[in-house]
Amino acid sequence: MYIYLFKFKFVELEAKYWEKLNDKVKCLLCPHKCIIKNRQRGLCGVRENREGKLYTLIYASCSSAYPDPIEKKPLFHFHPNSFVYSLGTVGCNFKCLHCQNYTISQAKPEDYFLSDIPPEIAVENAKKCCDGIAFTYNEPTIWWEYAYDTAKIAKENGLYTVFVTNGYINEEPLEEIAKYLDAVNVDVKSMSNDFYKEICKASVEPVLHACKLYKEKKLHIEMTYLVIPTKNDDLKEIKEFCRWVIEEFGEEQVVHFTAFYPHYKMLNLPPTPFKKLIEIYNVAKKEGLQYVYLGNVPHGDYENTYCPNCGNLLIERHGFSAKIRGLDENRCNKCGYKIPIII
Repeated sequence: MYIYLFKFKFVELEAKYWEKLNDKVKCLLCPHKCIIKNRQRGLCGVRENREGKLYTLIYASCSSAYPDPIEKKPLFHFHPNSFVYSLGTVGCNFKCLHCQNYTISQAKPEDYFLSDIPPEIAVENAKKCCDGIAFTYNEPTIWWEYAYDTAKIAKENGLYTVFVTNGYINEEPLEEIAKYLDAVNVDVKSMSNDFYKEICKASVEPVLHACKLYKEKKLHIEMTYLVIPTKNDDLKEIKEFCRWVIEEFGEEQVVHFTAFYPHYKMLNLPPTPFKKLIEIYNVAKKEGLQYVYLGNVPHGDYENTYCPNCGNLLIERHGFSAKIRGLDENRCNKCGYKIPIII
C-alpha cells in the first residue's frame, strides 16, 4: 500500500446532507444522525460544524491509493482478474473493536499524513493501470462528497466503480450515489443488534436495509461476514443470516465468510478455527446458498467458483489471483448454466 507523505490541510468544503438546529447542526448522512455543536465533529471525526454549517474535512484527502486485484475487496463475481484503483481516507462511522484498519479508520485528519488527489486526477491515475475505482480501506460513506464526484467522472470515462462499506448510510445519500456505482461489498457483521451495539457502537437494521436498497438499485452486491469466535459464530445465527440472505436476495447471492484474527482492541480472542469455518460453509450450502466462499484461510477449493448445476470448475483462485477456467461469458462451458457474474 502506498502511503502519501504530505501534511494534511483542511479543505473547507460544505458537506451534503445536514440541517441547521440553531447554532447546532444535525448530520443526515448516516443513521447516527449526529447533532453537532459549533466547532465540534460528528462520531466519524471528519464532519465539523463551523458557525452553523457542516463541513467535510477530508474532501480529496487520501491516506492510501493503490491498484488492487478486485478479488481483494472481496468481489468474486464482478470483473474477475481485473485491477481496481483503490482509494481510502481517514475516519469511520463505526468504532469496531476488531478493526483491521484502525490506524486510518480511527485517525483524526489533522494527525495523519494525507495526499490531495482531486477527482479528475484520481480518474486519470486509475485509467493508467486499472479497470475501475474502489472506495475502500476505511468507510467510504463518510467520504460521500468526494466519492460521489469521483465516481461520476469515473463512469464518464468508462471505469467501473465500487464501494466497500459497512452499509451504515441513510436512504437519500445511498440512492444518490448509487446512480454512479456498479458494485458494492457490504460487511454484514452479525444479525444481532447487541453485537452491533457492543462491538461497533451502531445498530444492525440500517445495514440490512442498505443491502436491500443497493440491490433494488441494480448494483452488483456481495456480502462479507467476519466470523468472530464467541461473538457471532453461533450456528443458529449463521442459519438466520443465510435464511435472510436467501429470502431477500435469493440462492445465487454471493457470501464470503472470513476468518478473524486478534487485532486492535480484541486481542483476547483466538483466531477463527478453520474447522468452524468449514461448519459454517456446510450450513450455508445446506440452507441453499449456491456461492459461498471462505476468506483469510489457506488456499483451497473454498475460494474457487464451481457451477452449481454440474460442478464444473469455473474460476480458480489462489490468494488474490483468479483464472477463468470454465466460463463462456457468463455461462458454464460444460452445461450452459447461467452464472450470476459480470465479466
